[in-house]
Amino acid sequence: MTTSEQTLSTGAWELDANHSSVNFTVRHLGISKVRGRFNNFETSFVVDESGTATIEATIHLDSFDTGNEGRDNHVRSADLLDVDKRPTLHFKASEPVRVAEEFEVTGDVTLGGVTKPITLEVEWGGVQEFQGDGKRHAGFSATGSFKRSEFDVAPGVPAAMLSDKIAIELDIQLVEPQA
Repeated sequence: MTTSEQTLSTGAWELDANHSSVNFTVRHLGISKVRGRFNNFETSFVVDESGTATIEATIHLDSFDTGNEGRDNHVRSADLLDVDKRPTLHFKASEPVRVAEEFEVTGDVTLGGVTKPITLEVEWGGVQEFQGDGKRHAGFSATGSFKRSEFDVAPGVPAAMLSDKIAIELDIQLVEPQA
C-alpha cells in the first residue's frame, strides 16, 4: 500500500454533491447484480492542525434509487430497508486518518440501532483547482462491503434470492475550506 502523505488545508471540507456519489451492488438470485445509488447523503471531513482528518457520513435511505420505481418502493418498504423505522445509515471513522495515495478507514456503521465495524479501502484522487468555481477540490474513491443480515435488513429474504453481501462504492469530491 502506498504511504506518501497528502497535504490538506485545515478546517471543514464541504461536500461537492454534484460531483459525488454513493453506490451499491447486490446480487439477485445469485446470477446477476443490481446496481443503484443513494441520492441524498452528507459528509463531514475535518482536517486538524496535525493533518489528520475526522470523517463521518450519513446516508438517507429513502433516496434509494435503482432506476426502477416499483423495485425502489418495495426496497424502501418494511419488507427490506424499512426506511420509516430506519431512515438513515451513519458511518463514523474510529479515529482520525492521515490521507495518503491509498489508505484504509475503519469505522462504525449504524443502521436501525445496530452498530457494526467496517473497513473501507480508499484511493485518494488528489487536489485540483476547479475552474467552475475557482476553488480547490479534493477527491477520493472508497470501497467496502457489509452483510445485510448483521443489520437485520430483510431477515425473511433468503441469501439465494438476495445476496447477504452488499458492496458499496463511494466517489466523493470535497471543496477546500475558505479562509
